[in-house]
Amino acid sequence: MINFEKFTLANGLRVIVHQDTSTPMAVMNIMYDVGSRDENPDKTGFAHLFEHLMFGGSVNISNYDEPLQMAGGENNAYTTDDLTNYYIQLPAENLETAFWLESDRMLSLSFSEKSLEVQRKVVVEEFKEHYIAKPYGDVWHKMRDLAYKKHPYRWMTIGKELSHIENAKLEDVKEFFFKYYRPVNAIMVVAGNVTTEKVKALAEKWFGDIPSGEKYKRNVPQEPEQKEERKLEVKANVPLDALYKTWHIYPRLDRKYYITDLLADILSGGGSSRLYQSLVKEKQLFSNIECYHFGTADAGLLCIEGKLVKGIKMEDAEKAIETELDKIKNELVDEAELQKVKNKTESMIAFEDMSVMNRANSLAYYEWLGDASWMNFELDKYGSVTTEDILQESRNIFRKENSNTLYYYSGN
Repeated sequence: MINFEKFTLANGLRVIVHQDTSTPMAVMNIMYDVGSRDENPDKTGFAHLFEHLMFGGSVNISNYDEPLQMAGGENNAYTTDDLTNYYIQLPAENLETAFWLESDRMLSLSFSEKSLEVQRKVVVEEFKEHYIAKPYGDVWHKMRDLAYKKHPYRWMTIGKELSHIENAKLEDVKEFFFKYYRPVNAIMVVAGNVTTEKVKALAEKWFGDIPSGEKYKRNVPQEPEQKEERKLEVKANVPLDALYKTWHIYPRLDRKYYITDLLADILSGGGSSRLYQSLVKEKQLFSNIECYHFGTADAGLLCIEGKLVKGIKMEDAEKAIETELDKIKNELVDEAELQKVKNKTESMIAFEDMSVMNRANSLAYYEWLGDASWMNFELDKYGSVTTEDILQESRNIFRKENSNTLYYYSGN
């Protein structure tokens, strides 16, 4: 059980305090309710670009990292389809440094052509290195575009096109900041060797006077039900043929999300999983194969992907996958097999909870989903999944008309 206290400032900033006196450290985690799904389709990649800009300095602090390092701290951030998260870890005695730094850039981030140009170059290089030059780097650009027709998950967090980042204007950036980066659209978690009394005083001192902003009301176009099988073939200069198949699944808060999560582990949760045992070890069709999903807030995708052994035909590899899926669609999984993946999930959650930084992030995430206390009931939701649930959802998900298939051939 992860204990915490919660309060809200007058400007709408939600603050969660999790005390852990076993560590000399403190963590500040600030989660903003904005991700790539909130972008204009003609100006994608902004949420990720903005993550970089947030480290470009504020009006009062030209170098964000320097004072943090002087206080013995470290920081990082990440952007997803759904949210943007910033976190600092430092000795608890220097906690006020974190409040000073984070409140200053929330209130008065420095907007300059120079800062934009510097961070634009960083993101452009990242786009080129990981998504253009890297083998298989464009797979998810192509797959998302194949699987989604309406929902903004159809573009990646890095952006749909390089030109969107290259053409970003300072005014666009300012508009993005003042729309999303407001106290009313943020959740702060302070965890570690801290007290609620101290956090409340520091929060009022450093964040209390920041204008609340207008609460962002999301209105994202939802993806219609897919009613026909979709396929795409690509040839590229890659070492091995690769096969990617996706199916539409469920939103994060749907009970069926937990069923799907366990289903993915049964198919591909390590060396003893079904796909690995059958298609890599026994039939030697794939050099590696995995099944996973993206855990997105809105309905996401379940994916099976694998690199083929040289000489294996794409159609034969796909047929072998379908044979394995037919088994799970027509026969109840063994209770022991289901319990094994439940145990694995429980171990993974317990391991994550060992780190105060992970606990802070999780508390922010569950509060973002709806209520931080939900963090304490995740295992119950996994525990309630039955073998009949796995059978039913296998049939619901692995329908041909719900599938998207990408044949990624090696060769020019």
